[in-house]
Amino acid sequence: QVQLVESGGGLVQPGGSLRLSCAASGSIFSTMGWYRQAPGKQRELVATITKGGSTNYAVSVKGRFTISRDNAKNTVYLQMSSLKLEDTAVYYCNTNPSAIPWGQGTQVTVSS
Repeated sequence: QVQLVESGGGLVQPGGSLRLSCAASGSIFSTMGWYRQAPGKQRELVATITKGGSTNYAVSVKGRFTISRDNAKNTVYLQMSSLKLEDTAVYYCNTNPSAIPWGQGTQVTVSS
């Protein structure tokens, strides 16, 4: 069973940047996605990337977030820029649609 470990979260001021990483314990041949869940809200999909590198973004993050992957390292990244207060959430990665047990996520807090 593949396991996912997210990292790179933290506390950042509005307008700041963070780079999240998601390391998989095995090869992933599927479309991968970054999801987030804010307090009191449902988990939402924010970005996806196919094995070939085609990307798609939620309207709320388009132009600010960039998803990428390194298939040789079984790792997916999310570069987040121009962060807003509403980006505060726990961020997770998974296949799209989700098919792997969820990892622990990484907390991103945007606050002044």
